[in-house]
Amino acid sequence: MTCVPDNPDALLRRELTAAALTELGYPVSPRTLATKATRGGGPPYSMFAARALYRWGDALEWARSKTTQPLRSARGTAAGERSE
Repeated sequence: MTCVPDNPDALLRRELTAAALTELGYPVSPRTLATKATRGGGPPYSMFAARALYRWGDALEWARSKTTQPLRSARGTAAGERSE
């Protein structure tokens, strides 16, 4: 069963956001999103009553922005090497 929304404007609760990102290969837990909401560095969100809501397109863009380009070796991570 897929939980990945088709609509980038869909508003998702934290648990569903984490599940959808994980399903696409960006493993993140609801707890990690909650921590990042407190400390910064996570995807943008809005509050509805006491619930955090993430716009799906923003959450996916955030995950993609945290992903490096393909690397040719582990040494490339320190040197900033990118595969072309």
